[in-house]
Amino acid sequence: MCGITGFIDFKLNTSMQHLHKMTDILSHRGPDASGYELIEKENYRLGFGHRRLSIIDLTESGAQPMCFQEFWICFNGEVYNFNEIKAELEALGHKFKSTSDTEVVLQAYVRWGSACIDKFIGMFAFVIYNSSDGKIFCCRDRAGVKPFYYYFKDGLFLFSSELKSFHEHPGFDKKLNLAAVSAFMQYGNVPTPHCIFENCYKLKPGHFMEFSIQEEFSGEKIQPQNQQVFWNVYDAYNKPKLDLSFDDAKQETEKILKNACDYRMVSDVPVGVFLSGGYDSASVTALLQKDRTNPLKTFTISVPDIGLDEAPFAKEIATYLGTDHTEIQCSHKEAIDLIEDLPFYYDEPFADSSAIPTTLVSLAARKHVTVALSADAGDEVFAGYNRYDYIQRYGERLNKIPSFLRKSIVKSMEFIPSNAIPYFRNTYNFHNRYEKIKGVMADPTQEQIMMSLSEQFTDAQMQKIAQFKYEKLATAYASKELKKEFSSPLSFMMAVDYQTYLVDDILQKVDRASMTVSLEGREPYLDHRLIEWAAQLPNEYKYNNGEKKYILKEILHNYIPKEMMDRPKMGFAIPIASWLQNDLKHLVDHYINEDLITKQQLFDWAIVGDIKKQFLSGKKEYDVKMWYFLTFQMWYEKWMS
Repeated sequence: MCGITGFIDFKLNTSMQHLHKMTDILSHRGPDASGYELIEKENYRLGFGHRRLSIIDLTESGAQPMCFQEFWICFNGEVYNFNEIKAELEALGHKFKSTSDTEVVLQAYVRWGSACIDKFIGMFAFVIYNSSDGKIFCCRDRAGVKPFYYYFKDGLFLFSSELKSFHEHPGFDKKLNLAAVSAFMQYGNVPTPHCIFENCYKLKPGHFMEFSIQEEFSGEKIQPQNQQVFWNVYDAYNKPKLDLSFDDAKQETEKILKNACDYRMVSDVPVGVFLSGGYDSASVTALLQKDRTNPLKTFTISVPDIGLDEAPFAKEIATYLGTDHTEIQCSHKEAIDLIEDLPFYYDEPFADSSAIPTTLVSLAARKHVTVALSADAGDEVFAGYNRYDYIQRYGERLNKIPSFLRKSIVKSMEFIPSNAIPYFRNTYNFHNRYEKIKGVMADPTQEQIMMSLSEQFTDAQMQKIAQFKYEKLATAYASKELKKEFSSPLSFMMAVDYQTYLVDDILQKVDRASMTVSLEGREPYLDHRLIEWAAQLPNEYKYNNGEKKYILKEILHNYIPKEMMDRPKMGFAIPIASWLQNDLKHLVDHYINEDLITKQQLFDWAIVGDIKKQFLSGKKEYDVKMWYFLTFQMWYEKWMS
């Protein structure tokens, strides 16, 4: 796991000093070593920079940038099946100088070209340069576990694991993408392939770019529309459902998941597992501990004074499975102290407040291990989110209600604040859900239900708030790639979640939180073989009469008693609203004020001011909205001032 960056400069203005700055600002991603390579040609200058977190082959043989023949590579990630690929290459006459997966990736590309990526099981983002013909190959893994940003303007191409590298180059024009500002306020992140800056993009998961520097290097060649797909989650969903019994499906699912977990234990440094006490992490732990003579290292974080305490459940599971368990307690102050650092690590606006506890647990685990397995994406792969109930249980029913009646209900909800509803007002996340129900009730199509459940501000609301004109960004929410003959509301939601919430929220959060503390995170549930398999399972094996993640739960019950696991799903949430109204009110007053908002000329202060007023008065439906504004303002001051 590492940080990568680099450039191609046709104006020949970029120096080794610039490359050092672009690379070293990523030192948190790779504290063990750094590497820099500057290549000068007649009409362009190319640089590769690398920060190394040593995981596989700890010797200098694994150092980057790496060269083989006329090919150079800058690689971030892991290819877990590299030993099998290496053996295949050796049988074809290839020889290796190291035991690293980086060298295998490079030689695989030399042998098979872009087709090599079909062989890779892992997470990765890399750039390969052929110095003899000037060809560039950029690639990102199927799920988008590893980030890849790029920028092109005026003969300058930049790439990096994080946007902050670009700020270290004098040629980077940090002009706001106003449509992306609006999208952030809607979703709490900037959706792929877009970026908060103009002329800047994210390489989409499962895509690559190829271009010739000498012959084809132009803005047209590296625009998002010219990214080429090598893997698409819809290809799995657009296949007939498998015709097999539940027992056979259960057996094969367990086999694939076990293999995915085993692959992610390959390492030359200590490895641990995050154990929360839920089904996803318990499944990973149970499958790995099975037949293992040495106990796994497992980690749980507890922040009792803010209500984040799954520790007793995790400890019970760890004791039952026989793991070497570490329970880490953090304080509310430790969580609060992280907030003002978030804009540096999340250098594109990002509003998921669970980034705070995710960073805390990563920090705690890093004291013991260098690699940690987590169970992210279990909900996307096996239908675990509560929001799937909206379509499965209520979508068809809501569509039967006459439009005029639904609109009347929505109008009534506008006059009845969520605070006024007894009992429910005290339940977890009710106020946010209440707001989303309004959108679902207004238009209960599966596309609109998905959009309503994902948005904090609607497009109509943003049109009023924004002080600028913008075109709504195209996103996967509007995708029509799911074929009608294989389409179902559940498949639609899972496929869209995979391409939106998973990559732009969950994976971005985990990558930055873990790499902030130089910890490599690995995701067994994002093994593409498991994703393909699960997509083709009959829906009732995943969502069975309201029971979410049904097949996964049935697998785990073979390892852990059902009564030990049966409890309500716990969120990884923090009391951010309470903090902003008390301990952190000074941040709200500093960043959300009339002078600043007016000066920026981005948002209508009359509306923003009213949101602030309603929030400070205790109206719960404004909690998340205020957090969105605050995170944007903090980011703006850090990177635009």
